[in-house]
Amino acid sequence: MLVLTRKSNQSIMIGDEIEVSVLAIMGEKVRIGIEAPRSIPVFRKEVYLEIQQDTSPEEARQEVDQALERMKGGGTPPPEEPETS
Repeated sequence: MLVLTRKSNQSIMIGDEIEVSVLAIMGEKVRIGIEAPRSIPVFRKEVYLEIQQDTSPEEARQEVDQALERMKGGGTPPPEEPETS
């Protein structure tokens, strides 16, 4: 693991296309911003692990691709789940 020290308003680059910026430091919390191409999914780790547990790798990739298409305004909306009372 590479460990770097950054101050507020400083960034690191991952390859040529991904920039991770420290936006603010508030006590024990650090607010970061990530600029990456839309083709690269970015998740909080706990969300990523939950996706991995619930789906096969191919299904997870398809879901991410569909979500990206919806964000771009294309594709079909996700199916509605039946209401339960």
